[in-house]
Amino acid sequence: MSVPVLDVRGLAHAYPDGHQALFGVDLHVHRGERVALLGPNGAGKTTLVLHLNGILTAGAGSVHVSGLPVEKKNLKEVRRRVGIVFQDPDDQLFSATVRDDVAFGPANLGLRGPELEACVRGALTQVGMLEHADRPPHHLSFGQRRRVAVATVLAMQPEILVLDEPSSNLDPASRRELADILRGLDVTVLMVTHDLPYALELCPRAVVLHDGQVVADGDTHDLLTDTELMRRHRLELPFGFDPAALPRPGPVGNVTPDHPPPTRVQRA
Repeated sequence: MSVPVLDVRGLAHAYPDGHQALFGVDLHVHRGERVALLGPNGAGKTTLVLHLNGILTAGAGSVHVSGLPVEKKNLKEVRRRVGIVFQDPDDQLFSATVRDDVAFGPANLGLRGPELEACVRGALTQVGMLEHADRPPHHLSFGQRRRVAVATVLAMQPEILVLDEPSSNLDPASRRELADILRGLDVTVLMVTHDLPYALELCPRAVVLHDGQVVADGDTHDLLTDTELMRRHRLELPFGFDPAALPRPGPVGNVTPDHPPPTRVQRA
């Protein structure tokens, strides 16, 4: 059996004020999967994501990335392997030009000269933003800035791309363009979203988190058409949206997941 690219076991976390955000979370993602992480506000999604590259540390349990434990001595490599694209691109873009922003991470890893330039050009090409390399990020549209934020992470050649609400605040055309980009990437994806149609469009598998616990894990279409599950965990599709209207999503890029997703589980 292959080693999961992301292996979370028994993860628990309490904040200093005593609020317990996670209760023994298990999550296993294999190479080539696109997985949606769903749940209402306060479910623990952000807390879970911040453990994946060591921004938060576990009170109990463990997180491994391709077998490497997420702990202090490994943080530099873990943060290369797990790239997080935050909801607001302005949290990630701070340089004078798009090129400088995308070069920042790989330059810190020691890339220089033609090798660094090739890395930057490759990442910008993947998101369709190469022609904007010399523009200041703040001159770009919101959708363009989000694509550049994705490029800053892709330039690090991550094993896992974590996207926090990638479709939020995008107009319909930008939303579709980003979906096309994400479908074409040869990288494992974990997408945190309240946009359930977007999850259905892009992610064959979904995990539902509620009150700090995984309460369902399985085929996205099956979960979103389970009326009782949706009601119980405060998940709602847009009014009139028919999940059957979209085809089931395929694998990431040209990659077939190297291990089948787990059997669907549900908890009350």
